[in-house]
Amino acid sequence: MRKLIISLICFLVVSTAYAKAFSNKLEGTTIERKLNEYVSLQNNDVAIYRLFPTQNTWTFIKLNTRNGQMWQVQFDVQGDNRGVTYLNLLPLVPKEKEVDGRFTLYSTENIYTFILIDQLEGKTWQVQWSIDAKDRGVIPID
Repeated sequence: MRKLIISLICFLVVSTAYAKAFSNKLEGTTIERKLNEYVSLQNNDVAIYRLFPTQNTWTFIKLNTRNGQMWQVQFDVQGDNRGVTYLNLLPLVPKEKEVDGRFTLYSTENIYTFILIDQLEGKTWQVQWSIDAKDRGVIPID
């Protein structure tokens, strides 16, 4: 009977230890999976193209985060006032210096003005969008 009790206690100790190790392994897998999901979400932040809302309900700015090219994107739900117009067609960095997520936009209190920043070199530009072509542009801030 004593052998049976000792065997049972040993079995319970080993089973508990195995269950704990298995649980830790599962937790590690869950943590690893969550970390991979987080990294994946972070990679979406460095997508090549991003849309930035303006204070105008119908207008967005599309940014190529690799090279700084931008377009004004307008949509319409009832008419045909949809379209894409360039803000700057020329890349702001050479092809060999392009990196996903290099550029981003910051809104200002002026409805028509954004600040573009090169997050690698720190250069900045004033970005003006407008319905009128003569009022659109990208101006370096020195």
